Amino acid sequence: MRARAGDPPRTMTQKVLAGRADDPELKGDLVRVKVDQVILAREPQRVLGEALQAGMKKCAVEVAVAYDTRCVTTDGAETPGDRTMRAALATGLLLCRPGIGFPAPVHLERFGSPARLALTDEPRLASVGGAGMLTLVAAPSQLAEALATGALWLRPPRSVQVLLSGRIRPFVCVRDVALELVRRGLGEIIQRVDREHRAPVVVEFAGPSARLLSVPDRAVLAALGPHVGAAAAVFVSDEKTEVYLRDQRRSKAHRSLVPDPGAPCDDVISVDLSAVDPLVMDEQGVVRPVRELAGKPVVQVVLGGDSGASLRDLLAAAALLKSKRVPPRLDLLIAPPSRQAIEVLAHSGALVDLIATGARLIEPDQRLVTGELYPPPAGGRSLRT
Repeated sequence: MRARAGDPPRTMTQKVLAGRADDPELKGDLVRVKVDQVILAREPQRVLGEALQAGMKKCAVEVAVAYDTRCVTTDGAETPGDRTMRAALATGLLLCRPGIGFPAPVHLERFGSPARLALTDEPRLASVGGAGMLTLVAAPSQLAEALATGALWLRPPRSVQVLLSGRIRPFVCVRDVALELVRRGLGEIIQRVDREHRAPVVVEFAGPSARLLSVPDRAVLAALGPHVGAAAAVFVSDEKTEVYLRDQRRSKAHRSLVPDPGAPCDDVISVDLSAVDPLVMDEQGVVRPVRELAGKPVVQVVLGGDSGASLRDLLAAAALLKSKRVPPRLDLLIAPPSRQAIEVLAHSGALVDLIATGARLIEPDQRLVTGELYPPPAGGRSLRT
């Protein structure tokens, strides 16, 4: 999105909102903005029920998607929520059935659009910001209003910028970069900005090395937002984003999005990717170098999930473990992020290699990422992406 002559320099968040707000200057405590997408993944039945009761006949947003995330069930009886979901289909809502994948990676592949505004009930959808889409969490009543009217009143967010430089070293990945930001106190910075301005905070990733990361890797970093108290996270949209969308056969969705030079941010953190070490978060939530845990026994490994592992990570694991067997006392669980990822793994032969190691392929049930399904074993360590 290009700034007009005479406009003050703007952050990426301000650019997205200014193009949709009744007040492009974003000067009021509350501004009314047009919403492009509504994503329902946590309580879709509740939101849709409120919207239908309010008289909604047709979804007023460009894209409205509800994800049914419960793949593993013990009761096949129909519920009132199921009938609500079916009734909402007549309004133009898209329903993603169980098994298609975790909501965040599926939405990134199918609907993620740079320089657009999305509202959701699931904080984990922040990872869609890896494609340059600003995705804010809203209350059920606000989501229902957006579905019915296509607009919403919100408080203009503040911005904290993360500038990336350097190159990631071998055996270091973007999850280590995310943990490095946690260790360096990004959460405390966001809390301070929130207290000072009483407004939501968006983490914006930019800098020369942001352009070196693939969109799936950017999504892993963007998923950090809710974990450190941010309302959302957004990456630049550039030629890497355009290539990703072209590979997804959605070239027309691309728009450029970069912060203006000198755009006012509330704080800036600079990270040299070449200085990041392999990191892990221990049982107490403390980020530590992996070498400090060398020799510690592990009884469960979960590879995959909604935003922790990209397709490239799964292919790398398959190559590393080919012709090997996992130890008898270790459970290796593979949770491919999306159906598209499973298809690529199957066609490449990597899926066969993973299963041959003794790994178990599990369904993309959202309760996996919350620990309700396949919880960490008592008295043993579980490593999870």
